[in-house]
Amino acid sequence: MRILLVGAGGVGTAFARIAARRQFAGLVVADYDLGRAQHAAAAKDGYTAVRLDARDEQATAALLTEHSCDVLMNATDPRFVMPLFRAALAAGAHYLDMAMSLSHPHPQEPHAKTGVKLGDEQFAMAEQWERSGKLALVGIGVEPGLSDVFARYAADTLFREIGEVGVRDGANLAVAGYDFAPTFSIWTTIEECLNPPVIWEDGRGWYTTPPFSEPETFTFPAGIGPVECVNVEHEEVLLIPRWVKAKRVTFKYGLGAEFIGVLETLHKLGLDRTDPVSAGGVSVSPRDVVAACLPDPAALGDKMTGLTCAGTWVTGTGTDGAAREVYLHHVVDNAWSMAEYGSQAVVWQTAVNPVVALELIDSGAWSGAGVLGPEALPPGPFLDLLTDYGSPWACEERAPAGQ
Repeated sequence: MRILLVGAGGVGTAFARIAARRQFAGLVVADYDLGRAQHAAAAKDGYTAVRLDARDEQATAALLTEHSCDVLMNATDPRFVMPLFRAALAAGAHYLDMAMSLSHPHPQEPHAKTGVKLGDEQFAMAEQWERSGKLALVGIGVEPGLSDVFARYAADTLFREIGEVGVRDGANLAVAGYDFAPTFSIWTTIEECLNPPVIWEDGRGWYTTPPFSEPETFTFPAGIGPVECVNVEHEEVLLIPRWVKAKRVTFKYGLGAEFIGVLETLHKLGLDRTDPVSAGGVSVSPRDVVAACLPDPAALGDKMTGLTCAGTWVTGTGTDGAAREVYLHHVVDNAWSMAEYGSQAVVWQTAVNPVVALELIDSGAWSGAGVLGPEALPPGPFLDLLTDYGSPWACEERAPAGQ
């Protein structure tokens, strides 16, 4: 399989390093910064590095054709989803991403009603993808991605009826030497944390709440322990109800009071804005300035300690008719990912899932046409192969509420 990997930041570089150990993948690594592309392509002899502006659909389509690529793997931030999505369709290639097309809040009632939802622009083109016979597999990182696979696995094998699917993300990661150092793209973090969170309920559909709503303390496994989690806008809530029957779907992120405070301050100052402002005769996006002032998450690995946990909490009626509550999860220790791959835990955990998905597509174990989420495909082969990559998942039984 020939893969055009667009984006050679932390996740893209981790993707190249993971794929280098598998026999199915040949990579062309593209980035606006040729040096970054070359750094990622150094993961394996035979990988090619090229410069590409991800906004340029014609250049992207031409690159796919020139290098006879079967698939475009999007490892950029969500700003570039649609031009890359359209370029892959135009070139007759499959497409994968780890974040979906951007949302836009409801103009009058942003904290009650949805406006343009995450992924709406992509699903609007579903018929075109179906006619092409090509697969656009959207949201196949860790969250969204593995979390959605967990939801489908729970529905298929663990539950007769599902009450709530709640994706819960938490960590005990620390970064030495920094007062504030996000371990993932701050551009994406601002986008998903300051937008109105979306919740789905049976009979009501999708609706929104104010940012950081409905705080709860969730106890994470592997010694991470209790972490306060809050509602955050995330793709799983837009994907899971399309293919998994449940009464409620939520996403909550363990951010912590300090992190929330920083994000709220950025919002108050207008530094979360993406539209350019003029400063000293230079036009610049405030959010891009914030990102430039913070350390590169990909370069923090040797200063990080701790574990990160991504997972899906599911409640309902088990296959035996009794109340059941489980937390399907995946934990990565930063010390392990750095020693094994030279990539910090958060970016490695994100990157491994699309590599697994692509290997399944290459083998034929996963197939389809149109715009599909991970929960539209059989979960068993994915979970088995993820374990084969040396990164096992687990299912923790919990006492149902009231018992």
